[in-house]
Amino acid sequence: MFIEVTKSLLSGFSTTLILFTLTLIFSLPLGLLASFLAMSKYKFIRIPTRTFIWIIRGTPLLLQLIIVYYGPGIFLKNNIWGSGDQGRFIAALCAFVINYTFYFAEIYRGGIQSIPKGQYEAGEVLGLSKSQIFRHIILLQVIKQILPPISNEVITLVKDTSLARIIAVYEIIWSGQAYIKTAGIIWPLFYTGAFYLVFSALLEILFHYLEKRL
Repeated sequence: MFIEVTKSLLSGFSTTLILFTLTLIFSLPLGLLASFLAMSKYKFIRIPTRTFIWIIRGTPLLLQLIIVYYGPGIFLKNNIWGSGDQGRFIAALCAFVINYTFYFAEIYRGGIQSIPKGQYEAGEVLGLSKSQIFRHIILLQVIKQILPPISNEVITLVKDTSLARIIAVYEIIWSGQAYIKTAGIIWPLFYTGAFYLVFSALLEILFHYLEKRL
């Protein structure tokens, strides 16, 4: 029974891992772009971006998942995600990317604005362009500044992936909970905690190593 449960949980965890990985791949660079928009000198760009950041950060991810998945079908009369597991997974991924993009945007913005203006002025004295100053002087310092809060958000993402089950994405919690109905046992649900703990521990080790290297 234990082996059977483990195989089932590993199948669910693979979905969790894919959702986690793709969310980071898309949201980390998009977050940097959103941070630039939030710092734009043009109000028609800056104000809408900051408003959207405020909305995303001020509402539960669970609510955002429900709106992203059901919203198009209700408001546009068109289920853009399609049917089946793939459609639900894509909807969940979009909701996660939107949410974490704007959380990362605030982290990036805080890191960029924490760099003294003298760093920019020094780059200009050396004859560097604005893009060169950012790439070669500012970005490396920003990475060091934002690594701790980024690591916290990444570890939070590991646990947040469990929310995808609200739109019937077959992730690890769904796998563990299924045994309550089918076999009348609850320990597989508690067993899922071991997967989260191990994965989070590995990420903590990785980020601790990166912090020491920086």
